[in-house]
Amino acid sequence: MTELEPRGDGETLAEQAVQRLQQDIMSGALKPGTRLAVTDLAKRYGVSSSPVREALSRLAARNMVAATGRRGFRVRELSREDLADITRVRILVEREALRLSMLHGGDAWEAEVIGTLHRLRLNVHRAGAAFGSGGEEFDRLHHGFHAALIGGCGSPRLIELAGDLYNQAFRYRQINMRAMADAESFVGMHEVLAKAAIGRDEDRAHALLRSHLNSTLANVYPEHGPA
Repeated sequence: MTELEPRGDGETLAEQAVQRLQQDIMSGALKPGTRLAVTDLAKRYGVSSSPVREALSRLAARNMVAATGRRGFRVRELSREDLADITRVRILVEREALRLSMLHGGDAWEAEVIGTLHRLRLNVHRAGAAFGSGGEEFDRLHHGFHAALIGGCGSPRLIELAGDLYNQAFRYRQINMRAMADAESFVGMHEVLAKAAIGRDEDRAHALLRSHLNSTLANVYPEHGPA
């Protein structure tokens, strides 16, 4: 157990508890359906009950955990319906954010898209056939690319919403990644998306984004259609 301590940058114990709890859920250390007892989590993170309750409330608002009335909280279960809902909302949010980025994004936005794509490409190529195992560095770079695509939209709320939804899809994405073996195809789908975006090809960019976001749903639950 690593105890949480207030940091000099003003980050509160509640904010640190959110990060630790979210990380434990996303990594699978806390499995879907696991009961989240305040006293147990407080002991796990070495804090009082108050920061843990605040963290649980915040993650419930992000749909990372499920409130169970007086019985407390549980890690949200995985289901096709849940992923389909996440995907539908991601498409709505990221499509609009991408549209605004293509409309308003300048040289700095284009450079960020190209730069994040390059870093993601290098990471995947260096990992070779093992790239599907993911890892923190891979996910940071993958998220960085998707954040860059919509980073020129000018709307902090759209960017925050997209980030929350990306995290909510993490556990499903991990399942999807474990089944991936074609690194070139993975890199290629990101390259064509970046090219369409910085080329301001709105129809193609939106179609590629929709297809890309739906791919996790299709791969994890192949017996059903897209969101």
